[in-house]
Amino acid sequence: MKKKTRTVSISEARAQLSKLIDQASKGEAFIISKAGMPLVKVTAVDDPVPVPVRRLGFMAGQITVPEDFDVMGRSDIERVFEG
Repeated sequence: MKKKTRTVSISEARAQLSKLIDQASKGEAFIISKAGMPLVKVTAVDDPVPVPVRRLGFMAGQITVPEDFDVMGRSDIERVFEG
């Protein structure tokens, strides 16, 4: 049998917000209503998916940098900028 979601008025939610949030974070969702009409449902947020950390040097040993890397294409670049 499905558990019924608790409904609280805005004024009750205001007065007991910390307690309600604590309960919601433990899986006990609740609805805030105004004049008897449901407005919002408060539920716990799922655990965020961790973002992979970018690491410097993650390809160490898999690629090599040519010795003349800093001068590669120098003549082409000079020709483009100097005419």
